[in-house]
Amino acid sequence: MLKIRWFRGQWLHITFSRVLLYVVMIALVCFTALPLIYLISTAFKPLDELFIYPPQFFVRNPTTKNFSDLVVSLGSSTVPFTRYAFNSIIITTIIVLCTVTVSCMGAYSLVKLQPPGGKFLFNLILVALMFSAHVTKIPSYMVVNGLGLINTYGALVLPNIAVAYNIFLIKQFMEQYPNELLEAARIDGAGELKIFLQMVMPALKPATATLTVFSFVNNWNDYFSPLIYVTSQAMKTLPLALQTIGGGAAGMSVGRAGAVAAATFLMTAPTVIIFVIKQGQVMETMTYSGIKG
Repeated sequence: MLKIRWFRGQWLHITFSRVLLYVVMIALVCFTALPLIYLISTAFKPLDELFIYPPQFFVRNPTTKNFSDLVVSLGSSTVPFTRYAFNSIIITTIIVLCTVTVSCMGAYSLVKLQPPGGKFLFNLILVALMFSAHVTKIPSYMVVNGLGLINTYGALVLPNIAVAYNIFLIKQFMEQYPNELLEAARIDGAGELKIFLQMVMPALKPATATLTVFSFVNNWNDYFSPLIYVTSQAMKTLPLALQTIGGGAAGMSVGRAGAVAAATFLMTAPTVIIFVIKQGQVMETMTYSGIKG
């Protein structure tokens, strides 16, 4: 055991196992951060550094030309870059707001109101968790097409509002809320809507923050849904537009490698920022809901 004098005059007792634990944790954090650091570095590399062999981890001569090439590549189409960004922001914002509202209301009904057939509905949610989202794209397309929503915001929003995992996540957190408080509020004459808005929703802030992060990440980076439901160039989202810069499935164009690197950085940055802001509430939700990675 080591005894180290603290700067405030206090003594700290540090064991070898604790030092080893800190070293391992710091190493794991650095290892986890390496892809993000490399992504940022690559976005500012000139073309000669992008194709240098062996590849260099850090940029030597940083440049912003990749971002200007990205704007030029997107601006060469009939639809401006701002239109793609506007579509992504609007669609993602609407989906996040709607899915948080629907998931919280659904979880509250299943857990606290316990309607007839509630257990059956929850079992359906558990069954839905077993299927990949891509499996449901064909029936979803048939429904969207039948409603006449192709090439509209509704086609991109409606299929992504009610997600089984989101309801399951909020339900796990909702079960921790005491029923006694709800009963006391009902005795005092509060209605269900008032209880839900003024009592339950404030208590669900960590869970709703987590759901906001998950929903934002999934929908901000989603290019597959617009690829299915949208044929109009003006309705394309930013991920789908960026996907076509490098040549899409045909392979990345060498001349646009810098623009692709800049596009990857721009798509990743908002999700990282959102998670950093909400990370405390995300970890709190994982602790209280019993869901661990």
